[in-house]
Amino acid sequence: MYRAWRDDRRTLEWRSIAYCNNIGRMPAHIFAEMTWEELRDLDRRSAVAIVPVGAVEAHGPHLPVGTDVVIAEGMARACAEELEESGLTGLVLPSVCYTAAPFAGNFAGTIGVKADIVTDLLIQIATSLREQEISTLAIANAHLDPAHLSSLRQAVKKAPEGTRIVFLDLSRRRVAALLSEEFQTGACHAGQFEGSIVRAERPDLFRTDVAAKLPPNPSSLSSAIQEGHQSFEDAGGPRAYFGWPAEATAEEGRATLITLGHLLAEAILDGEMH
Repeated sequence: MYRAWRDDRRTLEWRSIAYCNNIGRMPAHIFAEMTWEELRDLDRRSAVAIVPVGAVEAHGPHLPVGTDVVIAEGMARACAEELEESGLTGLVLPSVCYTAAPFAGNFAGTIGVKADIVTDLLIQIATSLREQEISTLAIANAHLDPAHLSSLRQAVKKAPEGTRIVFLDLSRRRVAALLSEEFQTGACHAGQFEGSIVRAERPDLFRTDVAAKLPPNPSSLSSAIQEGHQSFEDAGGPRAYFGWPAEATAEEGRATLITLGHLLAEAILDGEMH
């Protein structure tokens, strides 16, 4: 039914329209809102746990430090809703919001932990789920710091026997090619891509007046990482943003979320691990 990475933009645009209009969408199961008896009575053989993962870090002067978590949670819900349409039960777990964030380490509000702590935590979550007969843990990740991405890749590699950890790596070219033009430039931290999702999910957190006055910052964060830079400042982001924040729209954010949710669902259903 699903073919990993083979949807063209027209198909993804159609899915985005359907999602935005709530055509045939099933509500996600929010793990923390369920009782233990409801969880006990689930058909856990068809259950997939989805953990949103993001950082608490600087996202320009117009977005909250919890932006990554807002994005990851929206992605997880969109994925769970699509899995429901395929006969699976998508369980959206409480978020993991502390991780390695050295690029933003010099900015107030950034809370970073060692990468291996995140790896160990995800492995322990997967192990605990497996003990409850839920064998697949999918990571809805919205944080692209290299140290953090490495911790997620390690979790996939070290997944205990009988468990499967699925990680959709947004930094891979084949994934990025299906996302926005800004994302593909690499100038995509606290810009139009992320700001649009915040406007869609939590418009109350988007500082509209501030964003409207921010000039574009086309410096490519991804290129700076490849060149060996180690911080937002060195990469050309003295205010911790890259891209075109003033161009963010809720409409784009809603469309982006369904694309992210669809791609993660494909990775789960097709067995893609990275």
